Amino acid sequence: MARAARALATEAAALLAARRGGSDGGAVEGARVLVLAGSGNNGADALYAAELLAGWGATLCILPTSDRPHREALEAALAHGADLRPVDEPPEVVTGLARSADLILDGILGTGTTGNPALRGVARGTVSAILPALAGEHPPLVVAVDLPSGIGVDDGSVPDPTVLPADLTVTFGGCKTGLITRPAADYVGRVVVADIGIGGELERILRRDLG
Repeated sequence: MARAARALATEAAALLAARRGGSDGGAVEGARVLVLAGSGNNGADALYAAELLAGWGATLCILPTSDRPHREALEAALAHGADLRPVDEPPEVVTGLARSADLILDGILGTGTTGNPALRGVARGTVSAILPALAGEHPPLVVAVDLPSGIGVDDGSVPDPTVLPADLTVTFGGCKTGLITRPAADYVGRVVVADIGIGGELERILRRDLG
């Protein structure tokens, strides 16, 4: 998880630098980061990455999409002065937060999602409220954590168009089929595969599946 968070924060900083100019670290100073945190590992990765970004000078706002975010990761972000919003934040407030953000980390759902990957409940409402902000004159950058929440990671399906289109997807260990298969591939932006030290395990699984 620490490796994933570090890779995620580094790539997010580089993306901010490309837009704002300056070095990666300098571009993060004063940047407003909105964290969409689900209850799983993707939410934890997003929160730990946000903690690192805060250490480089970013201002954090956390929008949980579950009442069970990863406790240690949440506490780490809050220790850096993050503004924690309620799960039931009104849509107009969510839209305003997105419009004022420089960067959004999408850590709502991950590869552990089973069945229909479409967003539901609070998560769907949150993304629905953010989408209008992406149509503005200066939209926030969107970084997807492992995958854009709501796409089919194995088959590239998009059962509901309520998905945040990412400028960058930082995926871990290996590139998932859904990231390069349409229609989901239209939502991922640029894909960076981060090495988090599980290459050997992935190779073992591949040999098993082919064998």
